[in-house]
Amino acid sequence: MYYLIRISYVEQHGDKYTETVRYQIARNAISILKFNGMIRTDVYGLENLPKDGGYVMYPNHQGKYDVLGIIFAHEKPCTMMIDDKRADLPLTKEFVSLLKGSRLDKTDMRKQVNTVLQVASEVASGRRYIVFPEGGYDHNKNEVHDFLPGAFKCAMKARRPIVPVVLIDSYKVFGVNSLKPVRTQVHFLKPMYYEDYKDMTSKEISDLTRSQIISVIQKAS
Repeated sequence: MYYLIRISYVEQHGDKYTETVRYQIARNAISILKFNGMIRTDVYGLENLPKDGGYVMYPNHQGKYDVLGIIFAHEKPCTMMIDDKRADLPLTKEFVSLLKGSRLDKTDMRKQVNTVLQVASEVASGRRYIVFPEGGYDHNKNEVHDFLPGAFKCAMKARRPIVPVVLIDSYKVFGVNSLKPVRTQVHFLKPMYYEDYKDMTSKEISDLTRSQIISVIQKAS
């Protein structure tokens, strides 16, 4: 509750807080949530993250903890592009606002295109984004649904690295009605740089990223 009030205060005095400070507030709030909820998140592959510049992380999607788990694992400031409807859900709304994330209006194609172009511009300028290529989640658990190739345009138009991210058991945090401790996993896979994917279509990139994520989940099962 304290951090929700803190986030609200930051939003009312937004110009006083840098992206780094906002991100640290978000990570502190997540740490408290993890402690109170008996949540453990194991992190793998931090060495794979690009050292400089912007990039886009593409994870599988399981639930509301997905973004929080990635932010906990990811030391440098990042933000997210998220479905406009889901962006208004409790907890999600506060973090989207705090981290100045982008909302994707799926009911308006022109707005979708403009949002993707805006995200690409920010990534080219050095911001790091989380984009869910599945587009949503519905009892996915550890099953990976089809990816939307258009989601990869954010990185392609920016000519910046694509980082596949694997989430395992993330759905259990808010999707399982239990007071037992929860253990989740975040895996950052090796990035695809522009030189690696410049001759590929968005569908080919989408299929490759999805297959890499599925492979890690299967090995962990």
